[in-house]
Amino acid sequence: MRGMLRLAAPTSPDWLSRAIDGLPELLVDHAHCELKAASTALGLVFRYPERAELLRPLSELAREELEHFELMLAVLAARGIPFRRMTATPYASRLREIVRRDEPGRLLDTLLCCAFIEARSCERMQLLAAGLPDAELADVYRGLLASEARHHATYVDLARELAPHEAVAGRLDAVSRHEASILAGPPAGPRLHE
Repeated sequence: MRGMLRLAAPTSPDWLSRAIDGLPELLVDHAHCELKAASTALGLVFRYPERAELLRPLSELAREELEHFELMLAVLAARGIPFRRMTATPYASRLREIVRRDEPGRLLDTLLCCAFIEARSCERMQLLAAGLPDAELADVYRGLLASEARHHATYVDLARELAPHEAVAGRLDAVSRHEASILAGPPAGPRLHE
């Protein structure tokens, strides 16, 4: 699946054991990630209202991310884990360092950064689906895989509507390498993105 998601590097082999050991924190973090993903999609709608081709796909994506947020709230409640404020990891802000300042490069790069956040989520959810000892929770993650992969594809497809194929391919490679370099740093704890 990593090739389909265009990830230049796999998640560290010890990530799953850290995630299992810190499962309550991971689950709260996952709920936050779904909420941030919805907010990001809507933020793009507000920032680029003249880009008609973005509006419906991003609105639909945001709605689905909010459904996933609600799902994770239910998972937390069922396990007696309170949803709480968390300090953000540097992953997303470091990923956005590659975003160019001028348009249309800024929009293109932003869409591709969103694509890689979704791709990394998908890869790690696949690890959780295969490796969690809690079968019910593993099923939750198995059920999220297709939509995470689809969200990745949506962002890439939107980027392809904005720029020539060669330009998108070049930026995909650059963002992929940049994202892999972020993973080479020290882990931030049991988080979906670190």
